[in-house]
Amino acid sequence: MGRKELPGDEGLLIKPSTSVHTIFMRFAIDVVFLDKSLRVVKVSPDMRPLRFAAAFRGACSALELNTGAAVAARVEKGDQLAIIED
Repeated sequence: MGRKELPGDEGLLIKPSTSVHTIFMRFAIDVVFLDKSLRVVKVSPDMRPLRFAAAFRGACSALELNTGAAVAARVEKGDQLAIIED
């Protein structure tokens, strides 16, 4: 919140989270809701400011990405994601 954009290929993993809002944001984001094993339970692409999204079943965390990133990566419900740290 308060930023003009997400830098480059960065994202924000919010844990725990079953919902997100973009009330104080200045830009659109993609939101990928994940269960405890990082399996995608819902994708909310292109969430513009002043919006709300929730995954009512199974979500434990939310991954916020630059708008278009989830679509470009072809992220879909049921996909298994992995976190790789440098």
